[in-house]
Amino acid sequence: MGQTSSLPAESKELEYSGWQRSAKRLLDFVAALTLLVLISPLWLFIVLWIRSDSSGPAIFKQTRVGQRGKLYRIYKFRTMVQNAEALMKDKLENVKDLENFVFQEKDDPRITRSGHFLRKTSLDELPQLINILIGNMSLVGPRPEVPELVKLYTPKQRRRLDVLPGVTGLAQINGRSELTLGETMAYDLDYVRAWSFWLDLKILWKTIFVVFTGKGAF
Repeated sequence: MGQTSSLPAESKELEYSGWQRSAKRLLDFVAALTLLVLISPLWLFIVLWIRSDSSGPAIFKQTRVGQRGKLYRIYKFRTMVQNAEALMKDKLENVKDLENFVFQEKDDPRITRSGHFLRKTSLDELPQLINILIGNMSLVGPRPEVPELVKLYTPKQRRRLDVLPGVTGLAQINGRSELTLGETMAYDLDYVRAWSFWLDLKILWKTIFVVFTGKGAF
């Protein structure tokens, strides 16, 4: 499922204590497997809803940049019209100001009716549990970026690639979609510098409240 090509990574993976790395992976695997089993009826309902709401597959697949610059395929429930990625391509290829770039916009006409709800509740991220089981994502970490933007990273910014990308992270509990890319990057670099297993648990706990309130999601 993963892709073998990769972008050059200028940063070295941070050295964390062995037990914390093992604990993180164990938590990721057990939580992802358990949730996939529990939400299987909900998964079926969401797939049927998306297919009835707009044409196209229910699962959206896209190339993202993972740990150490390795490219992989991310999975999400589709929340936009079928050709949304093509409509975004020109915008990504003409980014001039990486710090102030905003990937998602309010009232984006490409978002479907079901997509608005799935984004607000973060249910669109559920298929990334598969990415976690595979091992190219974690529950907690910087959100994975598209290759077009990673190519513009400075050496300092590439440090966010030192860790596995995550479904949630510091940026997601401090603004989510309301943040510019520069603000998100600052949170991600803080996470990389301060990472610990206990920090992951703290972020997961706060994520529960953020998801239920829908704050910063659109």
